[in-house]
Amino acid sequence: MKLTIIAKPGAKEYKVFKISETQYKVSVKEPAKEGRANWAIERELAKHFRIAISRVRVIHGQTNKTKIVEIL
Repeated sequence: MKLTIIAKPGAKEYKVFKISETQYKVSVKEPAKEGRANWAIERELAKHFRIAISRVRVIHGQTNKTKIVEIL
């Protein structure tokens, strides 16, 4: 399954908000440097869907706020 993610790095709290069936907004505390926010987004989505973090990966948009994430 592929999801469109709108990232909000540097937020005050972690939050996953569902916009539609395939679009989510994810807020993370980590800054958008050295891939830290991407890793945090993967971690938060894994928690949200209750799956292993190894099943979540950013496949497009590593340096954008709009990302495509694949759930295996």
